[in-house]
Amino acid sequence: MASGSDVIERPATLARTPDPAPARRWLVPALLVVGWALSVAWRMWLSRHIVLPIAHTDEDSYLNTARALAGGPGGFSSENDLLRRVGYPMLISPAFLGDRDFTDSYRIVQLINAMANSTLLPLAYLLGRRLLGLRRSYALLAAVAAATLPATAFYAGIAMIDTVMAPLVVAWLLAVHRWIGRPGPLAAATVGLLVGAFHLLHSRGLVIVAVHAGLVLLLLVRRRIGPPAVLAALLPVLAMALVNAAAIRHLGDKVYLLGSTPGGGTVEAVASVRGVVRVGAGVTTQLWYLVVITFGMAGVAWAAAVRELWRPRHGDAARWTMGVALVVTVGVAGGASVILAGITGKPLDAIYGRYVQMLAPFWLLVGLGVLLTAGRRVVLRRAAVAVALLVGGGALIAARLAYVASQGHRLRYGGFSAPDLVALTGGWREMRPVLGSIVGIAGCLLLVAAALVPRLRLPMFGVLVVANLVTMQVIEHRIVRPAVASTAPTPRVADVGVRPGERVWASTGVHYVLRFNLSHQVTWTDVRWFGEQPPAAAQVVFARWAPGQPDDWDGTAYGFVRLGGNPVQHWAAWRRA
Repeated sequence: MASGSDVIERPATLARTPDPAPARRWLVPALLVVGWALSVAWRMWLSRHIVLPIAHTDEDSYLNTARALAGGPGGFSSENDLLRRVGYPMLISPAFLGDRDFTDSYRIVQLINAMANSTLLPLAYLLGRRLLGLRRSYALLAAVAAATLPATAFYAGIAMIDTVMAPLVVAWLLAVHRWIGRPGPLAAATVGLLVGAFHLLHSRGLVIVAVHAGLVLLLLVRRRIGPPAVLAALLPVLAMALVNAAAIRHLGDKVYLLGSTPGGGTVEAVASVRGVVRVGAGVTTQLWYLVVITFGMAGVAWAAAVRELWRPRHGDAARWTMGVALVVTVGVAGGASVILAGITGKPLDAIYGRYVQMLAPFWLLVGLGVLLTAGRRVVLRRAAVAVALLVGGGALIAARLAYVASQGHRLRYGGFSAPDLVALTGGWREMRPVLGSIVGIAGCLLLVAAALVPRLRLPMFGVLVVANLVTMQVIEHRIVRPAVASTAPTPRVADVGVRPGERVWASTGVHYVLRFNLSHQVTWTDVRWFGEQPPAAAQVVFARWAPGQPDDWDGTAYGFVRLGGNPVQHWAAWRRA
């Protein structure tokens, strides 16, 4: 081990290492290809039970937009005009080309997700080699650990934009490292293109666009780049913004928006001591969450990155890359907390970790790099910082939950925002911050102990990967399957006799989850909603079926005949007589 190192000072050493024998040059690429294929297969296996969306209303919005982009009927989106993005629907829109059942299109979406999500494996390997300077075996195993991290793998099974965010983060930071180390127009354009992709995908990309603009300005002021490089770095971002605008214009009114544009409510929510405290609690919780789900490695990595900024030892490329990653981490956590604080109609969340999850694989890799390359005393100091973050964060979150409970309220998990934390702590009904801290501390200490003994390093990676696999299996069994069972309407729309070409409407009396999943099965038209009386144009309607209850919908009063449905799930299909 290199005594006194933080991240690693090995790139120069690697440059002097002789090339491997020609017969072995294909080995690592072959392993990465095989690993990518196995990763795709594993993700598809995990999603085998999911045949309809379970994460509403985000999935519904993306799927409706993708179908409209493919030339099919549109539908609603829960987005708003200001934060509307079409990058992910563009990616999955090929699944809706041609005439096929929704379940077949959804399975193709999952395949596209799995293929994109699995690119994290080769990208993580490159990060381990180029930024962290790890030897090939360590870089490969660390990449497997990052690619199996539940914070990333979970989203491959559902139509959520998060499936592509983690690979994109690693690719972007790799490009930043390359650009700083070897400035040039092509490198600048690559970074700009990846930043533009963030902007095209999700509103959290605005944080990355802002950080990118600041980075370009700093490099220009310090005369590390000239005007041509500035243009090369910024023009792709503008181009992606124009692509987003053009796609929205192309959609027209086929996709109608139901979201509210953020306004004065967001400012009012944070323009008070209480609001600032709430935002601070949100940021603290999200950062603590990152440390827990990486078994302390995010805390180790942050300590090393801050040390690198304060007293650089590994060159400007590593220093600038770590600085950018730190700013983005705090910026995304802070931006998400501010936006969520402004949604006054939304119940308070104990945690909403979805926005920072994309950063977990990067910080896991950096933390592992510290353990594998730094000296014993440095590793112990960095681990002490991680433990302190876990202890302090867990105590603050526990105090917040206790205070809210004393006021007669209860904070819940944000929807699909921290399934790995739920599984690791067994917190199926409530958040367990103390247990979360214990899990993070135990994992951190075990990883540190194994890393300090060279012969235990390879088994260390194996244990980490197994922990990820087991956690995903628990998530699949305890979260995914129950969600599938509670959101899938039975029987299928086709089985009750609804025919292609019929004009279909849905009553708002049907629970929104079932209403959305019934509507998805109607692939030939956009299913609009009505209140009590169906419009004259409706040939078939989905309405509430609740025998003996006052809100049971009687279609015979409007000239309809019931085709079938499920009184237990409280829905029925009716056709106009």
